[in-house]
Amino acid sequence: MVEKGRADYRIGVGYDVHPFAEGRPLILGGVTIPEHQGLAGHSDADCLAHAICDALLGAISAGDLGRHFPDTDPQYKDVESLLLLKKVNEKVNQKGFKIANIDATIVAQTPRLASYLPQMEDQVAATLGVDKERVNIKATSTEGLGFAGRGEGIAAYAVALLEGR
Repeated sequence: MVEKGRADYRIGVGYDVHPFAEGRPLILGGVTIPEHQGLAGHSDADCLAHAICDALLGAISAGDLGRHFPDTDPQYKDVESLLLLKKVNEKVNQKGFKIANIDATIVAQTPRLASYLPQMEDQVAATLGVDKERVNIKATSTEGLGFAGRGEGIAAYAVALLEGR
């Protein structure tokens, strides 16, 4: 229990990775990236949204995305990950917290994502009901190293800071 008059802050870290798959759209942060193969997954495979979900769930000590939305449940087949993010944010609010900020990094050799990052920030902020300045999304390559560098998939990391209400 937090002492009366003291702020209650929580930090959560999230990570997600998906391999590339033919015949699927590439969706990151709710934004469809045209002319590139998508990611394999039970949902829309938006690894950025998944990493943010895990960061938020971690901050409220509520496990991970798979615990709440298992890939064995047919109702989540091809579900939009921003819908999952919205449901996770409802859990954050029910626990008495609000988002102070989110910082995320997408790791991909290809495609180039810089021009899409502002739109991703807009989508994530709107989904979470926070000002855009509370959401920061970056992209980086691995200079050809590892699975992302070999063009086998995309990873995302996220950190969320929550403040008690």
